[in-house]
Amino acid sequence: MAYVELNKANWNQRAPIHAASDSYNLARLIADPEARSNVIDYDAPHLGDLTGLDVLHLQCHIGTDTVSLSRLGARSITGLDFSVESLKVARRLAADCAIEATFIESDVYSAVSALGGKTFDVVYSSVGALNWLPNVKTWAEVVATLLKPGGRLYLRDAHPMLYTLEYTRDDQLLVVSLPYFEMRDPYVDDEPGTYTDGDTSNLTAITTHEWNHGLGETVQAVIDAGLCISRLDEHIDLEWKPFEWVVETAPGRYALPEGRERLPMMYTIEATKS
Repeated sequence: MAYVELNKANWNQRAPIHAASDSYNLARLIADPEARSNVIDYDAPHLGDLTGLDVLHLQCHIGTDTVSLSRLGARSITGLDFSVESLKVARRLAADCAIEATFIESDVYSAVSALGGKTFDVVYSSVGALNWLPNVKTWAEVVATLLKPGGRLYLRDAHPMLYTLEYTRDDQLLVVSLPYFEMRDPYVDDEPGTYTDGDTSNLTAITTHEWNHGLGETVQAVIDAGLCISRLDEHIDLEWKPFEWVVETAPGRYALPEGRERLPMMYTIEATKS
């Protein structure tokens, strides 16, 4: 799986940039025991009270959302990511926030064995996760295995329609140029930089492999894995700037400047294991 090593090298180099960025603002989470990331604040009304629940955060990156999930009352919180440098930041952040959290180094497809067969009440996956995986069916099967009976999947991710568009245009036209459906071959990105503020001039591992997964493909994968979908929602905004000309509608949230009904930017799926 050469794509894993390529993507891992990229995320290992991004991790310290993100940790120092204003976008992630680790200092706020450390200083205020009630603070949560913008991502979890957005999801909190639907996630609800997690008191007494064992929660797993897949592809947890530097742990800001993982720490924030803990602050919704989780009995235990586990973060899983393949980037060792991201996990170093996550462990340090949890310690600085006085939160007991377990962080496991693993890619998603190896999560069941890496977690030693442990199962969870909630499996959470946040924005910008599934595009790093080549097969959404396998992902859904892993999630189903990791859930306890009655457990819940909470997935919110960038909409696959968004990933089809030319992101370098500055004329505010939404032009489809990339596949909507899951393909065998990845989209290869060699663009330097990252989605946060910070100095990216020293990034050398810039090549990444990504895949799109149609909304229908993702929904069907969840159903085929034996989960019962209770919610499917589409949203007009998201957490990063997919185009330079989007507007900030709230701190850390971006949408099209006008005609927002033209494009869903994110979607949410909630599902339970019977």
